[in-house]
Amino acid sequence: MHDKTRQPATIDQDSVSQPTSAAAKPASRRTFLKGAALGSAAAVAAPWVGSVQAQQGIRIRMQSSWQPGTTGYKTFETWANRVQELTSGEVSIEPFPAGAVAGDFEVADAVRNGVLEGQNWFTVYWPGKMPAGVFLTAYPMGLSMPHQWDMMFGAYGGFGITKDLYHKQGQEFLGHVHHDLNLIHSKVPLRSLDDFNGLKIRMPGGIVAETFASIGARTTLLPGSEVYPALEKGTIDASDYTGAAVNYELGFWQVTDYIIMGPPSTPCLHQAVDLMDIGINRRVFERMSPQVQDLMHELVAAYSREHYESIQAANAEAWPKYKEKGVEIIHLTEDDADRFRKAAIPLWFKWANKDADAARLFKAHLDTMQDPAVALVTEEDLQGHQLNS
Repeated sequence: MHDKTRQPATIDQDSVSQPTSAAAKPASRRTFLKGAALGSAAAVAAPWVGSVQAQQGIRIRMQSSWQPGTTGYKTFETWANRVQELTSGEVSIEPFPAGAVAGDFEVADAVRNGVLEGQNWFTVYWPGKMPAGVFLTAYPMGLSMPHQWDMMFGAYGGFGITKDLYHKQGQEFLGHVHHDLNLIHSKVPLRSLDDFNGLKIRMPGGIVAETFASIGARTTLLPGSEVYPALEKGTIDASDYTGAAVNYELGFWQVTDYIIMGPPSTPCLHQAVDLMDIGINRRVFERMSPQVQDLMHELVAAYSREHYESIQAANAEAWPKYKEKGVEIIHLTEDDADRFRKAAIPLWFKWANKDADAARLFKAHLDTMQDPAVALVTEEDLQGHQLNS
């Protein structure tokens, strides 16, 4: 049993020491641009941005899904605070942590309505707004590596489709942000898929929750800030949440004894690439000069790389700490993964066929999954399932 010394579930900005890894340290403007490999177009943009937009300045109040003090939020805050310099004053971003202005599930509405101008949230929260949202981030047994998502957004047209979806929500999609795989923290050992039957577990809703419900789990939807208290009180037995470092910083090791993962071939069965995004109000985006509009896309791409590297560096330091605290890491079997896949595939098509937007985006996923370099599904896997046109 691990040490149960009390720590708060949500920690203040100053209560966690700054990351010591090079990837997590704040960078200078020159280092940021060079390390992010923005290219000549972005690198030369800032010097000539001196228009009316720059003189007036465009302030973007942007809320993240990250809780304060976590590696994720500190990386977001560092990036946000550099945008004004990188755009020569045309754009400034005022960062806010989860729940500071809008509830976790209401951020998109706040951006559309002008309560906020921007969001950096987990796109898994989109299903309540549009069915296609389930395919803007990882879903059970789907694309399982960050580069596969890059392929879907790039080579198979997902970026343009996502732009269209965000326009319908009154937003401009600036880019996806790589984060991590998600973990399941549990108060009880779960050594096979059968052990999920009857389990009270927090899931983010949509196709993820439905897949676990199909194997007998009793799922509930909670915002991130309520996960720790629910585990502590025993309201739930287990919870999906983010990766190793952030969950350690939030104290999950104090209220759960087990981390449940997939087999070595598929370390996370349900959200292997838990994407975030950067989206802003379209009216705000249209006020920017064309050059800075382009630059903002480049800066988000650079932020995605920096964010992913910072999270992975912090994870490398966090895993041994779980062991020190007596937390057991349980890997499910390849047979469990096969069973979960069979439960998930019908739900892929159920959600994809909810409307034309969902079908269009899922088609980009299917094309990527069937690419010979990815090969996640076969014709046999898809037999009996049809995507509506």
